[in-house]
Amino acid sequence: MEVTANVASPPSRPLSVRVSAETEGADNSTAEEPMSPTGRILEEMGVCIVIVMGLSTPVNLPVFRSGIETELITRSSRFCSIQIMDGPKDGKPRWVQTAVNVDEHIIVPTFDPAAVASNPEKAVEDYVAMLSTLPMDRGRPLWEFHFLNLKTSGAASTVVLRLHHSIGDAMSIMTLFMASACSTADPTRLPAMPPPPRRTGAIYQQQTRPPLSLSSHYLAWVWSYFVLAWHTLVDVALLAATVLFLRDPRTMFTHMPDASGSRRCKRFVHRSLSLDDITLIKTVMNCTINDVLVGVTSAALSQYYFRKSGDTNTKRICLRSILPVNTRPISSRQTYVTKVEKGNRLSSLIYPFHIALPNDPLEYVRKAKRSMHRKKSSLEVKFIQVVVEFLVKYFGAKALIMHFLNYGSTIRVTLAVDDAQFPDCHKLLDDFADSIRLIKDAADLKTLTTSIMND
Repeated sequence: MEVTANVASPPSRPLSVRVSAETEGADNSTAEEPMSPTGRILEEMGVCIVIVMGLSTPVNLPVFRSGIETELITRSSRFCSIQIMDGPKDGKPRWVQTAVNVDEHIIVPTFDPAAVASNPEKAVEDYVAMLSTLPMDRGRPLWEFHFLNLKTSGAASTVVLRLHHSIGDAMSIMTLFMASACSTADPTRLPAMPPPPRRTGAIYQQQTRPPLSLSSHYLAWVWSYFVLAWHTLVDVALLAATVLFLRDPRTMFTHMPDASGSRRCKRFVHRSLSLDDITLIKTVMNCTINDVLVGVTSAALSQYYFRKSGDTNTKRICLRSILPVNTRPISSRQTYVTKVEKGNRLSSLIYPFHIALPNDPLEYVRKAKRSMHRKKSSLEVKFIQVVVEFLVKYFGAKALIMHFLNYGSTIRVTLAVDDAQFPDCHKLLDDFADSIRLIKDAADLKTLTTSIMND
C-alpha cells in the first residue's frame, strides 16, 4: 500500500522510541547481530542519511518496489532488522531481523500544483528539508523511500532515500546500491566499481625502506618515523585538550540550540563545480584534488563570514572541523561488487579551517596542502577512534555540514545547513563558485607568469 503525504501537512510519524525485548513480535527472526560502538553513537544522536537521486524518466513504482524487495532487503540484513536496545542476554544493543512490509517504507507525496508550477526545484528542496524534522519509526527497519514524481530542471523525477546512519556509512550504502544494480545492455554482467584514478608524481609515491648502503636515504627514511611519532604526540595532546577544555570561538557557524528542544529543520542545497577547473588548480599547485577542495571550502567560508559579519579583512579566525575518514583497508576495494559492505567503519581528522582574506587566493590551497600533508604524517586517526563518541557529540552539533561528490565531469558540493541559521544558504553556494573562479584565475596567472619567465 502506498502512503500518500501532503507537503503542506506532512504525515504524522510514530514517536521515536527505544524498542525493548518485550516488543519483539512473533514474526521476528532469531538472527541477531550486535550493534557496533559507532552505530550506538549514531543511534543515540539520531543521525540520518538523506540520499537524493534525480531520474531521467518518471518514477516506475512497480519496478522500484520489486527492486527494493528482491535486491536491497535480500542483500543487506540491516534493511530487514530493527534495533533492540535492551534484552535478557547481555543488555547490549543489537540488530534483530524482522518481517518487512515494503509498502510501509514507500511514500508518494502530493504537492501543491501552484507551488510546483512556480518553482519545482524549491518544492523538492522544501520537501527534503521537511523530512529532517520527522523522527523515524523504530518499530520497523529504519529506512524509507520517497518518490517525487514531478519534473525539475535537472530530472524527470526524484527519489529520496532516508535511512538511519547506524545502518551503514557512505561506503557500505554505495556498495549495496552497486551490488543491487545491473546493466540494461547486459543484465548478467556483474556491477563494477569505477576504476581507481591513475595517480603519478612525487606526492603519491610511498616511501620504501632503502638499503643500508645508501646511508643518507636510510637516515631520511628513519627520520620520517621520528616525524610521524612527533606529529602523533602533538595531535594526541591537542585531542586531549579538546576533550578537557579547548573550545573554538563562537561564530555564525556554531550551532545555536533551540530553546524548545524541538528538531531544527535541515536544508539540503547543492551546486555543481567544474572538475576541469579543480584539476587545473591541482596541477598548478602540485597537490591533490582533496587539497584543492579543502582550500576552496576555506575560501568560501571566509567570503561568507566577512560579508555577513562586517569584520575587517585583517581578522583571522581558526575553526576546527571533522573530516571523516574511511578506515577500511585499500585491499578491500572491489573491482566487481560481489560483497556488500556493512556497518560504519569511520574515523576522522580534526582539521583547522582558517577564516581569512589573503591577497593571493592560491594561499588557501597552499595552506590546505601543508595542513593535509601534516595530517597524513600522523596516527591521529587511530587515536580519534578511541574518543569518537565525544568528538561526534561535540563536533556533530554544528550548523553546517559539507559533502563533495565527484560525478562525471563535475564535482557536486552539497550543504546541509540549519535552516534558521542559514536562511541565505544559496549565497554560501555562490561563494563556493566564486572561490573556484578566483583560485582558478590566480592559477592561470601563475602559469602564464611562469611561462613568460621561462621564455
